[in-house]
Amino acid sequence: MTTRGKFLIGLILVAVLYFGINKLVSSGAVFKKAETQSVLLNSIELPTATGGNRANIVVPLAQLPGTAPADKGTPITWEVMAWNSQMAGMLANGGPRSTMGSVAAANGLDMQIVRQDDVSKMQADLVKNALDLQNKPETPGLIVSIMGDGLPGFSAVQNELKKAGTQLQVIPYSVGKSFGEDKLMGPKEWLDNPKLALGKTVACYLRDGDQNIALKWCADNGLKVNPDETTYDPEAVNFMSASDFLVAAEKYILGKPEARTKVVNGKNTGVKIDVVADAVATWTPGDVNIAKQRGGLVNIVSTKDYSNQMPNIMVTTKRWYDAHPKEVLGLMTAFAVAGDQVKSHPEALTRAADISATVYGDQDKPGAYWLKYYKGVSEADRNGDVVELGGSKAFNFSDNLSLFGLDEGGTNIYAAVYKTFGDVQSKLYPKELPSYVPLTEMLDLTPLKKLQQQYKGKAVAPAETQQFAAGEEIRQSVSKRAWNIAFNSGQSSFTPAAERDLNQLFNDLVVAGRLKVAVHGHTDNAGDPGKNQQLSEDRAMAVQHWLEAKSRSAFPDGRVQVYAHGASEPVASNGTPDGKAKNRRVEVVLGN
Repeated sequence: MTTRGKFLIGLILVAVLYFGINKLVSSGAVFKKAETQSVLLNSIELPTATGGNRANIVVPLAQLPGTAPADKGTPITWEVMAWNSQMAGMLANGGPRSTMGSVAAANGLDMQIVRQDDVSKMQADLVKNALDLQNKPETPGLIVSIMGDGLPGFSAVQNELKKAGTQLQVIPYSVGKSFGEDKLMGPKEWLDNPKLALGKTVACYLRDGDQNIALKWCADNGLKVNPDETTYDPEAVNFMSASDFLVAAEKYILGKPEARTKVVNGKNTGVKIDVVADAVATWTPGDVNIAKQRGGLVNIVSTKDYSNQMPNIMVTTKRWYDAHPKEVLGLMTAFAVAGDQVKSHPEALTRAADISATVYGDQDKPGAYWLKYYKGVSEADRNGDVVELGGSKAFNFSDNLSLFGLDEGGTNIYAAVYKTFGDVQSKLYPKELPSYVPLTEMLDLTPLKKLQQQYKGKAVAPAETQQFAAGEEIRQSVSKRAWNIAFNSGQSSFTPAAERDLNQLFNDLVVAGRLKVAVHGHTDNAGDPGKNQQLSEDRAMAVQHWLEAKSRSAFPDGRVQVYAHGASEPVASNGTPDGKAKNRRVEVVLGN
């Protein structure tokens, strides 16, 4: 047989394999004024990261989708923000509308992707769609993508949906996540001394993912936060409200002051003070605009550190979801196939970036722009300081099993993220979010489990996993916080009261999945110094073992390190019972 003949046969086999497997799988919120008392958040810990280096099983490059609309399939609209986490969804659709040769069309979908950066508009559109579906069941369904940690606040739309006879429903599949793109940018000095952020102001879109990054960093470092954006507390981190993430960046770039009433210990002093944006919580291209138009800020912390915080979560109405199980499964299948392509082949990723540019519609940002900042880059800002910009990741099928805890020995990472930030926002804004919808009322993993069974026995590209070098110490600290985990007197065993704190610590550390964890044990000065040294080590190791036993996937070998200090580093006087209690502590340091 000639070389040309062998080549043609190879192409045919690849095409048959790709489309055969595909066919097989497919068959089967702005705030009212809050109380002025600033808050010290107990903790905000995130799920452990999937996002490290790995050797991927490269799937064969499939034929890229065409550009002509397929003009067939079940119509559906997908509203998205201008966010790079959606690369797999872009490729799956082939264009703003499903194209010929796309895996969306192959799975019976005619999907229109529409840019929508306004979260409140997304909520209103879902309510309208629910009413339209009630009156006319053949109305195209609506799916919207939001930051996963922002879903508790977004779930406030549930009351309006219930009036329309339905409720929110999560599509049990994520196309990707932010991996550095969303961040807190602040003065370089904050890296070494987080307390310098006290009395400063962060511009951001309130009660959403980017503010959550800042809130978690404050909690991790024991910094009070002022939840009232109309006042100024010199002893807390303050916030400046922006209408969206780009306006947040503009507030820093322009440096326009805002008048605030000064509060001290929650009391109004009657003194007026002008504040400016000292820092910003934003995402790409907000970070790029800051670097190029003014500079002066560096990455304090981002979703590269809090690597499980911000998966792309798609929500729809239960009315549409229940009536279209085939389409839900088809959508998930299409995204799974495209996810492997985007992760494995530069050609597929480039095509996805070009589609993104068309969907987002910014004339000055072609596909090459979105591709560049999807990968993430280090560039000099206007002042010559090097800053990290951008960074997202696409998910495949295995990544989703890890995200939702369906992999062997896995943890439902997203459930931990949802509860972590739901609790935080409810505590900070009790009037606006007195409660949030339990995730169990919106998330049904049955379709994902069904796909898992259909994939069983087949070669599947693995999920990304974070690798930690055993014995490698933390070089750059992100946070340091003392935890008052209760031990039985003179022992390394936990009291019943410790369970709540341990579970909160677990959830916090799951969110910050890419960071190493150093557990430092300390005692008071009572008793023999040698025994205290050993006791501090035993208690730190008890915390390590508890975490690893609860989830080996979240706490793989090398992630948690133990240090024993005995009574050598008191934080209070050992001359009083209260001081002794403060010295009997476990400190957790996060870093890389």
